[in-house]
Amino acid sequence: MSIFAGIDVSAHELTVALLQPDQKAQLSTFEQTPASHKALAKYLKKRKVQQIVMEATGIYYLDAALALHAAGLTVSVINPRSAHNFARTLLESSKTDRIDAVLLARYAQCMRPQPWQPPNIELLAARDLGRRLNQLAGAKTAAQNRLHALSSKQCTDRLLIEDVEDEIQSLERRIERLGQAALERIKQHPELHRMHQILISATGIAQTSAIKLIAELCLLDRSMTSKQVSRHAGLSVKLSESGTSQSKPGRLSKAGNAYLRAALFMPAMVMVQHDPIAKAHYQHLTDRGKKKIQALCAIQRKMLTGLWAAIKSDEPFNTAKLFEILPEKA
Repeated sequence: MSIFAGIDVSAHELTVALLQPDQKAQLSTFEQTPASHKALAKYLKKRKVQQIVMEATGIYYLDAALALHAAGLTVSVINPRSAHNFARTLLESSKTDRIDAVLLARYAQCMRPQPWQPPNIELLAARDLGRRLNQLAGAKTAAQNRLHALSSKQCTDRLLIEDVEDEIQSLERRIERLGQAALERIKQHPELHRMHQILISATGIAQTSAIKLIAELCLLDRSMTSKQVSRHAGLSVKLSESGTSQSKPGRLSKAGNAYLRAALFMPAMVMVQHDPIAKAHYQHLTDRGKKKIQALCAIQRKMLTGLWAAIKSDEPFNTAKLFEILPEKA
């Protein structure tokens, strides 16, 4: 009979549940250290665990998952939403580390998810760099908003305004430094360099946007379809048509990679202003009664679909292949 393991991950501790053939759970804890990860692998191998399931909890799961995979164990890393919905099917209302670990072990036994494959470390570093740039850009925007608010009052102390101006200048220097570092790494990696060339061939995507998009796209499996990538980005449409509720409009799911959605937003805005084909499609959608933000999200989805197809086929981005509505000839 098979034994399955569930691991609940936190910043400092791993709670491990072994689900025995008689459905009894054996619980233990391990620290989040390299030595404890090796001890955990030895512990699980000794008990001949068939499959281990853990959630993709931030970045805290990664070192443990890498150690278990290197030890030859079958590890599956699942979306936390999957575990949450599985708990709902079991009518489990309580949430503790021990309960979650047992729940994940039951998930392994019932669902048998696909084994996890460790990411390329270089690509993972590129993603971390791109996300850090995204965070600094957000901090700069927040600082600029604070400066605007302070400058709107005549009674604001000049010292405060100068302090926020210094903060913005510091953020700009850091963004410039990390941006240059990211471009150097991209140039040194053939796969990332080619992806960069394809991305900047699209209207609306400049260097910074390309870095952010590479950060989110480089780790995706090339076998993924355009629909799957759209769902991964949370850009698929969520329908709500059940019973008498048949007239509710579809909504953006947003159940996906927020970094990827954010990286596409400004390029899509630029595209509808400067690409005649995308602009015609956007105008067609608004003429049909779509709100501007809905039309823009549709452009984002189309843009992502086209970028992914271009990356897979290794050819420049072409809007003419995406949109059915073409601009009227003069």
